[in-house]
Amino acid sequence: MTQLELPVGTHVSDRVRDLLARMTLDEKLAQIVGFWEKSEGEAVAPLQGEFEAPRGLDESIQDGLGHLTRVYGTRPVDAAERAAWLWDKQRWFVNETRLGIPALVHEECLTGLSAWGAATFPTPLAWGASFDADLVTRMGELIGESMRSLGIHQGLAPVLDVIRDPRWGRVDECISEDPYLVGTLGTSYVRGLQSTGVHATLKHFVGYSASRSGRNFAPVHAGGRELADVLLVPFEMGVLDGGVRSVMSSYNEIDGVPVASDPALLTGLLRERWGFDGTVVADYFGVAFLQLLHHTAQDLAGAAGQALAAGVDIELPTGDAYLAPLAAAVRAGQVDEALVDRAVQRALAQKEELGLLDARFDDEPPTDVDLDSPAHREVAALLAERSLVLLSNDGTLPLAPDARVAVVGPNADRAAALFGCYSFLNHVLAHHPGTPVGIETPTVLEALRREHSDGEITYTPGCAVDDDDRSGFDAAVAVASAADVAVLVVGDHAALFGRGTVGEGCDRDDLELPGVQRELVEAVLATGTPVVLVMLTGRPYAVDWALDRCAAAVQAFFPGEEGGNALAGVLTGRVNPSGRLPVSLPRSAGAQPYTYLHPALGGDGDVTNLSTVPTLPFGHGLSYTTFTHADLRVAPGASTSGGLTVTVTVTNTGERAGADVVQVYGKDVVASVTRPVAQLLGYHRVELQAGESADVLLTIPAARLAFTDRSGRRVVEPGELEVWVGPSCAQRDVEASVVLAGETYPVTLDDPRWTGVTVL
Repeated sequence: MTQLELPVGTHVSDRVRDLLARMTLDEKLAQIVGFWEKSEGEAVAPLQGEFEAPRGLDESIQDGLGHLTRVYGTRPVDAAERAAWLWDKQRWFVNETRLGIPALVHEECLTGLSAWGAATFPTPLAWGASFDADLVTRMGELIGESMRSLGIHQGLAPVLDVIRDPRWGRVDECISEDPYLVGTLGTSYVRGLQSTGVHATLKHFVGYSASRSGRNFAPVHAGGRELADVLLVPFEMGVLDGGVRSVMSSYNEIDGVPVASDPALLTGLLRERWGFDGTVVADYFGVAFLQLLHHTAQDLAGAAGQALAAGVDIELPTGDAYLAPLAAAVRAGQVDEALVDRAVQRALAQKEELGLLDARFDDEPPTDVDLDSPAHREVAALLAERSLVLLSNDGTLPLAPDARVAVVGPNADRAAALFGCYSFLNHVLAHHPGTPVGIETPTVLEALRREHSDGEITYTPGCAVDDDDRSGFDAAVAVASAADVAVLVVGDHAALFGRGTVGEGCDRDDLELPGVQRELVEAVLATGTPVVLVMLTGRPYAVDWALDRCAAAVQAFFPGEEGGNALAGVLTGRVNPSGRLPVSLPRSAGAQPYTYLHPALGGDGDVTNLSTVPTLPFGHGLSYTTFTHADLRVAPGASTSGGLTVTVTVTNTGERAGADVVQVYGKDVVASVTRPVAQLLGYHRVELQAGESADVLLTIPAARLAFTDRSGRRVVEPGELEVWVGPSCAQRDVEASVVLAGETYPVTLDDPRWTGVTVL
């Protein structure tokens, strides 16, 4: 097919065709851009200050408008008041523009709707730690219901970038280093959000997280096999299994070609091979960056032509390239108007699907909006609790009810420490000092004081997150020396573009705790008081030096508005921790980039003196009870085309109820290309009472075993496969060897991609 045609099977209604035929060029271009009403000092997107301020809204919408950008999420506004404004504006589009087409409203929603007073859930890295797809679906439903009630049509989430280097600042927005875990949880979010009538947006398509040295926007040099077998896997699941309606092109280049101008990815793969028929939106300013940063376009008109030809339908957040520059290029014959028509058809088809072409906005806007209801809080609490990872414990946790506890650390009594970069608190409120948070955000200290009411609690911060002030060390040593146990709450501050220790544009060249926090921990350890290390972070840090010396350690990946309560619950024992590491706990920055999905020569051996073994492996996490895995059974008939079925018995051998994450791994013993030493084939979170057992049956399809062979096909090869179940990728509690029978099997898009699970 030519690049000007829509993919085979794409349905364009007569109504859309009629609208397109009636449009002037200016009306067409208006439908494929957004408008963002910003104010000075609100830097919430990269290089935002490089662009001219757009004309006022009323001046910019005379020909209609494609998207209204972040109506609720740009500054703190009362939701009901803003809804009234939005309904009035939509009525204006309906009644005052020639074609009467309302605008599509999009918002950020990575950790909940990014709006003042809206529930803020754990960051995606915490979703990964929960290994709980059903709960992520429920969270997506709640977020979608909030958005739909406010007249929002599209959410810019989830992030399906696979973590490749923990130094990258946007790790806190990602789910895991394992593409299957990313794909299942990300697709679960898509299903939840879209079940409410709000369109999800997969981002950032593709390769963004594989940047050189973990630097934001850095070049990506990934081979075709890494793209197909790792980076593209979650996106394929989101499109084919989630039915996602929008995809966002990423900022990065791959081997010298910017994704935003790559028709092989945005059209050839996404549309022609996968059959995606939704809209492709540009990451903010991503079209203009073809000129400004990539230098593959002479001017904005050239950038617009490249992006349109590649398959970018909508320019966000504004029309820097797709309005005046593109209009001039089309009129000069430099860009074929058929490219514009293709994008407009897709934009109008999306509006038709959302019901916008029939919307009159005759109803009244919502006046009583509860964006942080008890239902939101319940799911936020469950997800926070299930995401907390107990890394180590010598028996100090749970805390004794009457223990004298010294709470120390810069993140112990700081609400912002609970939230990621794209939370409203850190993303927007940071630019509006003095504005109330708008939701209840009990800190770790506040929550622990409530839960540990029979014991004594003292507190001092000790130091800040990221400076060199050690003046608080003496007070920290004093309170720790007088206590039975010291709880040190350290970690990150999420922000943007260098204003934090993690977040977009907040990359690191080391993996030490920021500032002087390591020195603070060392000073408290020197007192001899048992130390419980609590890390509130958006990335994993190299803390091998601490784990052997601390009495216990808990990893919390920005657990959201209920995170303080969840951590207090784990410390006191009310909550039995069940989180598992969704990313390896790294050894050092010098051992990066690292992934557990490495081939044999990516690990330790006699050929080098440098170790890559992480401090703790992917999948690790302890509990206040114990579990055993036994009797691994592989059903007869394992084959290259049919995959395999395994059953394992899991037993709670401890004295209290708890949840285990059953993790099934595989290793291709001999293959035509190098294969990982371990690969997650399936997982399931199962809750068991003390002494209770369950048989967990996992049906692993052929696609879970597939890889890209030397000819570029994704295949399953016959031969021996090692299969095991254990508490992490590195430990085999029970294992088996199975031979996959049959011929080499080329995997198709019709093959199932999800491992089925039944608890017997």
